[in-house]
Amino acid sequence: MRKITFSQILYFQVLLWSAIGCGIFTAWLLIGKLPLGDFRGVALTLGSIVFIYLFAFLIYRIFLHYRPLKEGYLTENSREEFTAQVNILFYLLLFNSLIRTHFLPVPLMRLIYLALGAKLGDNTYSAGAILDPPLTFVGANTIIGHDAALFSHAIEGSHFSLNAIRIGDNVTIGATAVIMSDVIIGDGAIVSAGAVVSKGTRIAAGEVWGGMPARLLKAAP
Repeated sequence: MRKITFSQILYFQVLLWSAIGCGIFTAWLLIGKLPLGDFRGVALTLGSIVFIYLFAFLIYRIFLHYRPLKEGYLTENSREEFTAQVNILFYLLLFNSLIRTHFLPVPLMRLIYLALGAKLGDNTYSAGAILDPPLTFVGANTIIGHDAALFSHAIEGSHFSLNAIRIGDNVTIGATAVIMSDVIIGDGAIVSAGAVVSKGTRIAAGEVWGGMPARLLKAAP
């Protein structure tokens, strides 16, 4: 794993404290003067947390607009690596607590993933964790099962690369399945519970895959 540098941390800190400052100020402006009595402190705290995350989503998307994640191998000390490392800091320190929680309902998680840049078709939901939403493309009527994990990054020693995951329509990803980077899954395919789909795997439409590592269990009809 490559070291996160001071300049990357500093860049992230500027963005983070911008979100924190805007969130606290907005909460105070909208909630601080309400006649809440003994609940004023609780309301301000909860409101601040909500607004901090809302501003964090906004600042993160602006960051990605001007510094989009680049697919492929990331050369050390490059602009692309800098962007990817700052993106990692966003997830480690802010968004991972939302993505990995089981407290938030699945429909709300869909909105969070959309806010983080995932491309999700109509009636598509994830009860698992999409760890790289900007590099995750999922069609309509697809379900990602409980505690499944999708990640579009590959960190193997000093090797660091990003490759999108693309999933079609009417796909079922079973509970606790793992989908690695650069995987493409065709329409109507099924990935069984607990399967580990290796990096770069291609699953054709209508196929059923399972196992660790995942392999073809049933061809398309």
